[in-house]
Amino acid sequence: MDCRQCATPLDRPGDYCLVCHTANTDAVVLELDRERATVTSLLDGSVVGQRTVTTTPEGEGSDETVVVELRNFAGLVADEVRRKRPEEVYVTGDRDVIAAVRPQLHYEFFRVEGEDPVQRVIDRQGEPALEVVDAAPAEKLGGSHSTLIGGRSGQRVIQTVAGHPHVKKVIPGPIDAGGASSPTGVRAKATRADANGNVRVLIRDGSSVQENRVVTTAGDRELGEHVRADLNEALKEAELQE
Repeated sequence: MDCRQCATPLDRPGDYCLVCHTANTDAVVLELDRERATVTSLLDGSVVGQRTVTTTPEGEGSDETVVVELRNFAGLVADEVRRKRPEEVYVTGDRDVIAAVRPQLHYEFFRVEGEDPVQRVIDRQGEPALEVVDAAPAEKLGGSHSTLIGGRSGQRVIQTVAGHPHVKKVIPGPIDAGGASSPTGVRAKATRADANGNVRVLIRDGSSVQENRVVTTAGDRELGEHVRADLNEALKEAELQE
């Protein structure tokens, strides 16, 4: 593939051109499994390149060996993304691999679901972009109820949710102590988006339940569902959801 601006041959399809400083990829889709990662480069809604990175997990090695192997695998994936310098990065797959890749890239990750994530991203690129709220999680906390259930874990739930770039405000609700007891510790879940794209995050701790209203930048239910899926994935990665 040649650069679309100056026609310089690129080492790999979709690479950023270092001659004329032109991006030849506007979005990257990462499909991350534990042993294999597929990095797909998109430009103007079309696939311009795809590369597969593989690894052999150290199943019987020491903990340190496993950590190093995963970090090296994530580094190879991150290198592929950095070569493209995309505007957006979409990701799906193994949570451990996602967690290992994320700190190696200075990009916001947009999660994507479905059997064909690449096509879903192509379809999604035609949708209106969601406003990003550039504020610290603490600044997004509001409402008249300041008490959170679950102690530090409950606070982590709120910080995780408020840290999402498409969340405007998190409003803690009253605590209901009459639910069925759960032995699994603090657990949280984002519920289905309403017509305005807002969701509710339920925090359960033992027999207590707290419903927290989450105001998002999504303007309708469909876009709100994208945010809800992102929040639930973030809660899973934080080990706050089954």
